[in-house]
Amino acid sequence: MTDNDTTIKVLPVLTAKDFASDQEPKWCPGCGDHSVLQQLKQLLPELGVAPENIVFVSGIGCSSRLPYYLATYGVHGIHGRALPMATGLKVSRPELSVWVGTGDGDALSIGGNHFIHTLRRNPDLNVVLFNNEIYGLTKGQYSPTSKIGLRTVTSPSGVIDHPFNTAALTIGSGGTFFARAFDRDGKFLRSILHRAAMHRGTSLVEIYQNCPIFNNAAFEAYATPDNKADNTIYIEQDKPLVFGKGKNRGIMLDGFKPVVVDLDKEEFSTSDLWIHDERDINKASILARFADEESLPRPFGVFYAEERVTYEDALAAQIKEAQKNGCWTLEELLKGENSYEIKSAT
Repeated sequence: MTDNDTTIKVLPVLTAKDFASDQEPKWCPGCGDHSVLQQLKQLLPELGVAPENIVFVSGIGCSSRLPYYLATYGVHGIHGRALPMATGLKVSRPELSVWVGTGDGDALSIGGNHFIHTLRRNPDLNVVLFNNEIYGLTKGQYSPTSKIGLRTVTSPSGVIDHPFNTAALTIGSGGTFFARAFDRDGKFLRSILHRAAMHRGTSLVEIYQNCPIFNNAAFEAYATPDNKADNTIYIEQDKPLVFGKGKNRGIMLDGFKPVVVDLDKEEFSTSDLWIHDERDINKASILARFADEESLPRPFGVFYAEERVTYEDALAAQIKEAQKNGCWTLEELLKGENSYEIKSAT
């Protein structure tokens, strides 16, 4: 192509097949990971990013096999260290689309410290957290999100540790994007992953994902048609919080306390209800705590989304500013401004 050539290069139309590797997934039949992988393969062509410009980074666990099954670049790292590896990659190659596949054990146990500090730093990463409330790959130990009372090989008398609330932890750590989805709701899951991919900063999508071997039916209250309507609430921007089989129940705020009301009663209408605003961190914090109250439905959707400078942009600006100060020798840089010299008295 010459300098005067105005030919526009047209990128090929990509499909899910272009993002499927030649590796057969080694997950158990019925595992929710299959659904997440399928939705990612459907989503990636929609982003308009070539496979060679996408990287999936993972740690250890069933979810961390994800890089093998996608025809992109990938890094299968060590336990709990996916987020710092992904941060380093994004800083050095900011033009890449960097994704992290992790689980509740990998991210919130051995990787817990990296988890909170990544969120506060806000590098532009898309973090997909598979939450099955158990350690699956290492055969059924309880995890940081396991429910109290759950009997496992490492808690034969029942779990006594209070579980992490992923939403509250994310928002409390300064996360700029949190959303929740469900493995069985494919269309909704893909829409949430798309929103996360469009967010500039660290997006965290918690996916409730079934482990049929070691923690089967952990999320059955949100899965079956008979239970789903009364136990889940799908939140949408600028829409009232309504749920129930006949959309006849809603959420009001009594001060900062969420209250379930019956819309069939004449004293209440949708105009009385809480209107969702994903930019409101106070309301997002309240939504995060719905999981701690059995009387409240479990929220799904985007809880919070905030625009804030990314770590790699702030670092690049800092380096550029430092370069304006001219060139120093290595000796001058090592001495800094607070060095002194000791001379002999003779």
